Amino acid sequence: MTVLVTGATGFTGGHLAQHLRNCGDLVRALVRPSSRARFDASPLPGKGIVAFEGDLGDPASLQRAVDGVDVVYHIAATYREAGQPDAAYRTINVDGTKHLLEASMAAGVRRVVHCSTGGVHGHIAHPPANEDAPFNPGDVYQDTKLEAEQLARRFGDQCGLDVVVARPIGIYGPGDRRFLTMFRGLARGRFPMIGNGQAFYHLTFIDDLVEGFRLCGTVPGAKGRTYLLAGPRYTTLEQLVGMVAKELQVAPPRVHLPVWPFWTAGLLCELICVPLRIEPPIYRRRVDFYTKSRAFDNSRARQQLGFTPKVDLEEGIKRTADWYRNEGLL
Repeated sequence: MTVLVTGATGFTGGHLAQHLRNCGDLVRALVRPSSRARFDASPLPGKGIVAFEGDLGDPASLQRAVDGVDVVYHIAATYREAGQPDAAYRTINVDGTKHLLEASMAAGVRRVVHCSTGGVHGHIAHPPANEDAPFNPGDVYQDTKLEAEQLARRFGDQCGLDVVVARPIGIYGPGDRRFLTMFRGLARGRFPMIGNGQAFYHLTFIDDLVEGFRLCGTVPGAKGRTYLLAGPRYTTLEQLVGMVAKELQVAPPRVHLPVWPFWTAGLLCELICVPLRIEPPIYRRRVDFYTKSRAFDNSRARQQLGFTPKVDLEEGIKRTADWYRNEGLL
């Protein structure tokens, strides 16, 4: 098939584009002009992936990109950035999604796989959660991802567009830098354990995730459905930290620090730094990492898509740590 991947210059989108090309698809990557140099310097052109310059805010460029496309994988989004106004998230995550859905309908695209996030469920009070768990987004990023997901679903229900919603959980693996803070902090003996460490955390290795996306794009019965794409198992945060520490051959932190001073410090830092567009040294959402449970049931994806995550935590942590070491990041 001919497919379009948005967000291909990012971690998840780049891995997905390569995976789809390896599976035999003709892959286009939607690349903003400002990101063209990064695309050209990446492995993607060498994999036969073709850049289509465009922007989610430019409907005409999207029409050119989706012309002749069978499946669109919409991965692009604005993530959390210091000092970015709420309107910027809605402009890209919601309005940009609307422009892409409209262009896809006009071009007769066979299916749109919309990448949402498991974060739309917020704290999981009664783990594990499935796709029907209550929504409880905790910040503007998760709010706008939920808005975009619901918008995509309305396009499917009211306009007849074949839409599949995927909610990935805890993405990690070689090339990811989101968990570098934890790995590096543990390696250097500077990772604080805030709270009791008993909140649940769920990780999904990047190779498993991109295969899940491919299944969302190709399994006929997935039309109109929503799927949690989550790894084989979840653990407590304390167990996860212990596994990473074991791989790095260091002792895990033994002292548990109280939550409230860090949450208060995060609030104060945000109030001071965000209006000045300065990266705060601590966010409240970073404290949430220690306190909010993330634990999911991927049974629907297993049963309906044949989604079978193959990389267990120990192996995934080893591969990620090896990449960090090879890149000189630890």
